[in-house]
Amino acid sequence: MNLSIVIPAYQEAGKIARDVEAAGAFLAGERLEGEVLVVDDGSTDATAEAAGRPDLPAGVRRSVLRYTPHRGKGFAVRTGMAETHGDYVLLADSGLCVPFANALRGVEMICAGACDMAHGSRRLAKSVIRRPQPIHRRLLSRISRAAVRAATGLPKGLTDTQCGFKVYRGEAARALYAECRTDGFLFDIEIILRAARRGYAIREFPVEWACDLDSRLRPARNSWRTARELLQIRRSLRKAP
Repeated sequence: MNLSIVIPAYQEAGKIARDVEAAGAFLAGERLEGEVLVVDDGSTDATAEAAGRPDLPAGVRRSVLRYTPHRGKGFAVRTGMAETHGDYVLLADSGLCVPFANALRGVEMICAGACDMAHGSRRLAKSVIRRPQPIHRRLLSRISRAAVRAATGLPKGLTDTQCGFKVYRGEAARALYAECRTDGFLFDIEIILRAARRGYAIREFPVEWACDLDSRLRPARNSWRTARELLQIRRSLRKAP
């Protein structure tokens, strides 16, 4: 089994090395062939240098992709996805919010033919929340989820579209992200809608999660950008064959 791990990063010089070390240790510990791809989204700090610093176990490949200027998380993720080679692909946010071992649940679901995409969810009964979001972020997230669902008609049954821990069948990931046009945080929504159009099955699995208080997501500051991205997604999908 070959697993590619894509970690988008922006201004993460203080913690990206821990992500890379943990990803490498996970692959080696589970005796998986694989690679760790860090995508530096135009950081002005030493994110790229820090990502290349840790020693990784033998057999674990590492790529650090960097570009300027800053383009957004969606652009970073699809840049990384285009360079993956794995039979399976894990998208993981920086900050170790979800231990990498949780990905095994998603891989098993895909291997069993239950789905093409397995999303980690913080809202399932068996999920374990080690450190919850601050109350203001929870309220803003609820408002944002309601607005996104009203504007896009997301498939029913998905409880946590924005969790930054998702496993894909490799071919499906590369096909979907090659079509994606959203540069910002709502790229997940576009990918889900494109997956539904292709007939890809999406399932969720519970995760162990701790809020990253140093997250780069600022919903209150990005409300206008969010609205603009929703409109762009709708227009893009209307034009799609």
